[in-house]
Amino acid sequence: MKQILLILLLSIQMQPLRAKTITVGKNKSVGTIKTAIDRAMNGDTVLVYPGIYKEKGLIVDKKICLIGIDYPVVDGENKYENISIKYPGVLVQGFKVINSGVSSIEDFAGIKIYNTRDVIVRNNKLDNTFFGIYSQYGTNCTFENNEIRAYKLEEQQSGNGIHCWKSDSMRIIGNKISGHRDGIYFEFVTRSLIWRNDSQKNLRYGLHFMFSNQDAYVSNIFKNNGAGVAVMFSNHVKMFNNHFEENWGDAAYGILLKEISDSHIEKNRFVKNTIGIYMEGVSRLQMKKNSFERNGWAMKIQASCMDITVSSNNFLGNTFDVGTNGSLVLNTFNGNYWDKYEGYDLNKNRIGDIPYRPVSMYSVIVEKNPPAMMLFRSFMTSLLDKTEKVLPSLTPENLKDIYPLMKPLRL
Repeated sequence: MKQILLILLLSIQMQPLRAKTITVGKNKSVGTIKTAIDRAMNGDTVLVYPGIYKEKGLIVDKKICLIGIDYPVVDGENKYENISIKYPGVLVQGFKVINSGVSSIEDFAGIKIYNTRDVIVRNNKLDNTFFGIYSQYGTNCTFENNEIRAYKLEEQQSGNGIHCWKSDSMRIIGNKISGHRDGIYFEFVTRSLIWRNDSQKNLRYGLHFMFSNQDAYVSNIFKNNGAGVAVMFSNHVKMFNNHFEENWGDAAYGILLKEISDSHIEKNRFVKNTIGIYMEGVSRLQMKKNSFERNGWAMKIQASCMDITVSSNNFLGNTFDVGTNGSLVLNTFNGNYWDKYEGYDLNKNRIGDIPYRPVSMYSVIVEKNPPAMMLFRSFMTSLLDKTEKVLPSLTPENLKDIYPLMKPLRL
């Protein structure tokens, strides 16, 4: 008899507790989201119906699915952090999160993850929040298909749309971000993916990397941001198939690369930027199959850069193709198409018979004396460039493409 009772007891303990659904804002349901969270157990779902919920900061400290129906509004009243997640495995989906608190001391966010993992934040609308979605020591979290907007006019008044700090294995997918200081910000983030996001009209950078290694950003749009994209003090970063457009200004770039190494830039498109790519202190970088179209400078490579390989790229309609501030060049240009190339192809192998020097004398003069830009397209500047091609004196002797292509690549 004792054995039968023991078997029955063990079988009951082994059966999983049935997860329940708690509804908020509907007949025969609880009245607040906070009450529903307090009543929920691990594995439960809190289903929130339309309404405006002002609850002075929600804390999710158990493994639940927090799901909104037709975008119920969670209002921070410009005082509080809207939703704080402090437990692994939480799902937050389908909410409109508005009016978080603003502070120069605390990083208030619409949705913030604290020291946890496996969190999913999906299909939410965040409007007028200080930081949008914030990960602090997050691991293996997914931020997907969220719309994040802010409206401040100065950087000091706005945080970042998606902010990840000391996080690992993050997935930032399909989000639309505008109006923040930086659209997406990574600091000390490793082994993470930024994919198919649209980051436009942010006050500073569309994407900002700091001390983040072994990451990739793929198939994103960065358009009309204050200064484009910055990747700094990082290594083993993959930058594939992104679109950089209309990042204009005195210090604006498609991409600013500073002190990075062992990285790849491939199949990206740079259109109408002040500078397509600006590089300083960059080493062991592979650039291929990119298209530079109608930029001020397609690229600027400072003398501090080395072991950069630029191959199989198209340079079309740029004011200047390449600029540099030194005469010693330790980088390789090979097999690119340059629309300013005036050489010939006698053996018909589609490769120019004479090298192309992408740094013009006039670009060197402008680099040292910016007011000389007033002489652009004048007869004098054309004469200087023609003379320099015959008798090189100012332009770097070894910065040349030995095998320039006669026709643009299909990229």
